[in-house]
Amino acid sequence: MADPSLTSKIDVTRLPRHVAIIMDGNGRWARRNHLPRVEGHRAGVKTVDRIVTLCRKLNIEALTLYSFSDENWNRPPSEINALMKILDFYLKKELERMKREDIRFNTIGRISELPAEVRKLIQYAKDYTGDCKGMVLTLALSYGGRQEIVEAVKKISHKVREGLLRPEDIDSQVLESFLSTPPLPDPDLLIRTSGEKRISNFLLYQAAYAELYFTDVLWPDFSEDDLVSALLDYQTRERRFGLIPEQIVKA
Repeated sequence: MADPSLTSKIDVTRLPRHVAIIMDGNGRWARRNHLPRVEGHRAGVKTVDRIVTLCRKLNIEALTLYSFSDENWNRPPSEINALMKILDFYLKKELERMKREDIRFNTIGRISELPAEVRKLIQYAKDYTGDCKGMVLTLALSYGGRQEIVEAVKKISHKVREGLLRPEDIDSQVLESFLSTPPLPDPDLLIRTSGEKRISNFLLYQAAYAELYFTDVLWPDFSEDDLVSALLDYQTRERRFGLIPEQIVKA
């Protein structure tokens, strides 16, 4: 539970609409605690529960978690199988809670590459929570930002070849409509845990103007207070989007 004296400092009128998180450090957490890597992933799921709960309490519109990247397929098969089982367990455990708390479940990434049973459960969770409007919880699964952009370009090229789109009509809005994230807003705040300071192919296009927040805390240890600290830091930022301060004041 977050420290009330810390959460009281949050300006609820200046919260990010969309928070995206690179949940990094499960393996290092397990190693520090002399545990198998899979135990780090299981501990990380408990952190997901805490962070989802707080984001919903704060009425944040969208939370996107980098859960399994394109590159993660290169990990040992035993770890991949364990991760799929953890995903299966999480969805089954949290489905009623998501419905009860008005959280719509969503995914981005190449879901077709996941095991058939996991795909079936994902679709069921999406359908079951499809009318929820309180918050959108998105898991990025088998996801890579570069691959997402490549796929969008392919779709646009097909439209051009079919005569349904003229090259001169292609602009940023057209490209964005072919990405996997609409109708979600672009992330306002992108958090990465574990001390690494890179975005690792996550939401490359969408995060163009996101405020970046890096913390040394490993994901399984990331607490509600750590999220509040990130939000308070976000509220100290001046988001200009290419403007100068005087223009922002006038706006």
